[in-house]
Amino acid sequence: MSNSIPYQTIDWASIPKIEHKGENGIAYWQTVQFPGLRIRKVEYSKGYLADHWCQKGHIVHCLEGEFVSELNDGKEFLMKSGSTYVVSDGLSSHRSYTEKGVKLLIIDGDFLQQVG
Repeated sequence: MSNSIPYQTIDWASIPKIEHKGENGIAYWQTVQFPGLRIRKVEYSKGYLADHWCQKGHIVHCLEGEFVSELNDGKEFLMKSGSTYVVSDGLSSHRSYTEKGVKLLIIDGDFLQQVG
C-alpha cells in the first residue's frame, strides 16, 4: 500500500516552527507530512483569532490551555486541555480563537474526506 507509514517517532524539538498570522495574533505550526496525512503541533498566541473560516476536516486535541471553536452559525465550543473535536471535510465552517494562548495537536488528511 502506497500510504503505509512505517513505525517512527516524531521529535517535535527538531521540527521548525512556521509563523502564520491570524486576524489577531500568531499561530506557530510544526508540521509532519505523510502521503494523505498531516500532523501538526500548533500554538496560538494570546489573543489569537483565525483569519478565515475553515471547512477542512480535522481532529483537534487541546494539549495545554483553552480555546473556543466557533462555527459560522454562531455556536461556540470551549475546548480545554484534554478535550478533542472531530469533523470531516465540508461539514462545518469553523474558526478558533483564544484569549490566553493554547497548544494543540491537529491531525487531518484524506481519511476525513466525505465519501459519496
